[in-house]
Amino acid sequence: MADEPGFQLKGSAPERYEEYVAPLMAPFTTALLDAVDLCPGDVVLDLACGTGFAARAAAAQVGPAGRVRGVDVNADMLKVAVAHHPRLYPDIEFTEASADRLPYPDATFDAVVCQQGAQFFPDLTAALTETARVMRPSGRFAATVWADMSLSPYLTAQYEAIKEYGGDEAAADFSTAFACTADRLTDALGKAGCHDVTTREIAFGIALPPLTDFAPGHLSVLPWGQRLADAHGEETLAAAGHSVAARLADRTGPDGRLTLPFTAILATAIR
Repeated sequence: MADEPGFQLKGSAPERYEEYVAPLMAPFTTALLDAVDLCPGDVVLDLACGTGFAARAAAAQVGPAGRVRGVDVNADMLKVAVAHHPRLYPDIEFTEASADRLPYPDATFDAVVCQQGAQFFPDLTAALTETARVMRPSGRFAATVWADMSLSPYLTAQYEAIKEYGGDEAAADFSTAFACTADRLTDALGKAGCHDVTTREIAFGIALPPLTDFAPGHLSVLPWGQRLADAHGEETLAAAGHSVAARLADRTGPDGRLTLPFTAILATAIR
């Protein structure tokens, strides 16, 4: 779930990223893998794999006869991916590489999945053309990117808090996470030589823990949160996180917990 230049983490953030982000992404991971209809024995690539939660889920589906590869530009996130790899699954090989320079032969993969990474590719068409190169004929592709921010109240609150504490530049930084539209994906997949391209919105209600703790912690493991801290200090980052919680107070139950909708675009294609 990360690729250069927009999604780089440092320090302890990659380990904590797994803690805060994997639960949010769980239903989207399931939908992503369902879209490529994995079978036992398939060879799968998790593109911009981050800490590897889509790769692990894919490995559980393809079974001992299958193979899974994960690629990302962030070496520290790959270290976490390796550490979290359950050995009861088939081997998962994680490699540091850019999406537009994949270290695999032509026609290697039966399926490629990319969860919340495509919006950070410097050249989306180049990355998807390279992806198509490593897919076998009739190989399946699926990607998720965030839909319009207004469809995800938590993300809207996070954007508003970042803008409040970091200004327009910080808000623009955050907005890159929403830069990849359905039309952009459709166009890039077509130029990459894929066919049967489809896009649709998928939404899930996700139960969140009390935001007074979760929101600052979650913001601290995102690159725009880290850059906010670098520019204005850790106290400002914590204040922005608490602002997220305050903006959603009217949706929060007596125990501090809440369930909110999150909406993404799911794109699929055939090589």
